[in-house]
Amino acid sequence: MSPKVDDTARDRDSAVRLPLPFAEFITLMALLMCLTALSIDIMLPSLPDIATSLSVTNAKQLPLIISIYMAGLAVGQLFWGPLSDRYGRRRPLLAGLAVFALASLVAATSQSFHFLIAARFLQGFAGAAGRIISTAVVRDLFAGRQMARVMSTIMMVFILVPILAPALGQGIILFGSWRWVFLVLLVVCLTGLAWSGLRLPETRAADAPSFTAGAAFRLVTGTRVTLGYMIASGFMFGCLVAYIASAQQIFAGAYGLGKLFPFAFGGVACALAAASFTNSRLVQKIGMRRLSHSALTCFLIVSAALAAIAWTGKPSLAVTLGGLGLCFFLYGMVLSNFNAIAMHPVGQAAGMAASLIGAYTTAIGALLGTIIARQFNDSPLALLTGFALLAFCALLTVFITEGQRGLYRGE
Repeated sequence: MSPKVDDTARDRDSAVRLPLPFAEFITLMALLMCLTALSIDIMLPSLPDIATSLSVTNAKQLPLIISIYMAGLAVGQLFWGPLSDRYGRRRPLLAGLAVFALASLVAATSQSFHFLIAARFLQGFAGAAGRIISTAVVRDLFAGRQMARVMSTIMMVFILVPILAPALGQGIILFGSWRWVFLVLLVVCLTGLAWSGLRLPETRAADAPSFTAGAAFRLVTGTRVTLGYMIASGFMFGCLVAYIASAQQIFAGAYGLGKLFPFAFGGVACALAAASFTNSRLVQKIGMRRLSHSALTCFLIVSAALAAIAWTGKPSLAVTLGGLGLCFFLYGMVLSNFNAIAMHPVGQAAGMAASLIGAYTTAIGALLGTIIARQFNDSPLALLTGFALLAFCALLTVFITEGQRGLYRGE
């Protein structure tokens, strides 16, 4: 029998146990989470300079700088969560940030492409600590609707990274070499390390039950709600990956925006930030399930309608931009609530839960999103059809998970 924790009691005193001011807590958690996204997006403008500096003659090798980081991230997500369940949140978090800082320094001073690739894998592996353990920390302190509200507020800050990071990377290249990009990552990491070390105490309760990795895995995969919403989140994350992988082809290629592409991309991303703000205001009044289920249903309807329009011919740029913005506004009210619903029943193994949910959604989302992106044919049709199919699969998964209790409950 798995140890049980009184989550209701934990919910009642979560605000009392918050170890630092709310605004500071949100900012620190957002910094730790966004380190992984920053490490990907800030690199994009520097790839040609890296090729020249390190004598990379085969341009097909350059994407390894991104993909090997993602590989390290995928492996790391399965490592840091269980470690934090066993040894507490603080020590593994600080260790992960220290390793990330070391990897950034190695990358900045690399004299060969192979050393750079090795450093990038280590960066991804260590960077997973911030992403996974910060989620576990939030679950230690909050649950239910409060956790959904906090995660939405964190996501508002987190979403700004893919909007601003490429421009930041380009600015760094204008004034220095590609090595400065890694030095910026080093400074950001050391800021998070010092801030966490000085201000963030241990959040895992001293009397929390101890789990082996196997027991925690069985608890997470054996909890119907957690497993169901994890699977549904994987389908929805595939929508985001498909959009990121297709956006340049759609806006710069199909619609001929050229250098204006970043403005279209950033405009759609702003809809996610607006959704996070709206969700943080509504979730405590409406409930996670009713809000996320309603948003998912609307996402399915909107994406299916847009796909139907695209079947008759390429829609106008205004229709595509507006439609995608609406889709991602709804998307933003789905994923953060799904994560909170999935994490709620397994707070006693929050590290393993965050690891499994993060690793699964990253892997299945990348697979499904890549498949959809590869269907591009000078039109947003494939992307919009993929959105509708993935949303249908997610809604069906939620319906099966909820069983007789049904959808749209005010919880």
